[in-house]
Amino acid sequence: HVQLVESGGGSVQAGGSLRLSCEASGYTYRSYCMGWFRQAAGKEREGVAALHIPRGGSTYYDDSAKGRFTISRENAEMRFYLQMDSLKPEDSAAYYCAIGCAKYGPTWRLKEAGYNTWGQGTQVTVS
Repeated sequence: HVQLVESGGGSVQAGGSLRLSCEASGYTYRSYCMGWFRQAAGKEREGVAALHIPRGGSTYYDDSAKGRFTISRENAEMRFYLQMDSLKPEDSAAYYCAIGCAKYGPTWRLKEAGYNTWGQGTQVTVS
């Protein structure tokens, strides 16, 4: 049974930083697709950042995250991160990690349908 566990969420002032972690357990193979999504109250879930290993570790970012957020992973472990700097109040949301290439191609990397396994989320509040 595959499980994803996020950690690192919390409350921070505008301009501050947080580092979210996602750890996978129960996987028998390494996933090549990893992503971070967020869902603010009353809004749909949106893709924030993604990493696609077969494409040379290609990264994808939503425009709102470019230049402020960085997705990375540990090479030997099923663990990856989202470093968030220069946080803004509009970044407040529940953040979810996702793995598993449900669909392939750059088009799907920041879309929910591109992944088949999800974590339970961690709350980020920026004031």
